[in-house]
Amino acid sequence: MEKRAIAEYQEFPEGRFTKRILFKEASHVVFLLNFAPDQQLPTHKHPGADVYILHLEGSGTVTVNGIETPLKNGDVVRITGDEEFAYRSGESGVSSLYVTLITIPSPDYAENVG
Repeated sequence: MEKRAIAEYQEFPEGRFTKRILFKEASHVVFLLNFAPDQQLPTHKHPGADVYILHLEGSGTVTVNGIETPLKNGDVVRITGDEEFAYRSGESGVSSLYVTLITIPSPDYAENVG
């Protein structure tokens, strides 16, 4: 068994989002994305991989193939590898996403950012 405390991976520096790896295996990775108010994760895809996102804290909007959907605490979404998506945090506070990426497209997807 491995155990992690989410709070230890939540970092909200001004001007950029952070990505903190919680668990990493050969075929999947679990990480937190942390956003200060009104920060954005650029539009991208994960070819050949499914992405599961649990909205842990705050509010924001996920855009999948051009369609915006508001997210709040406890919402869960699945995004397939052929769908383009982006995320923007709400304007009034920080937000965190718990992300599970099944089938890592390349090693770069399983590294810390920020």
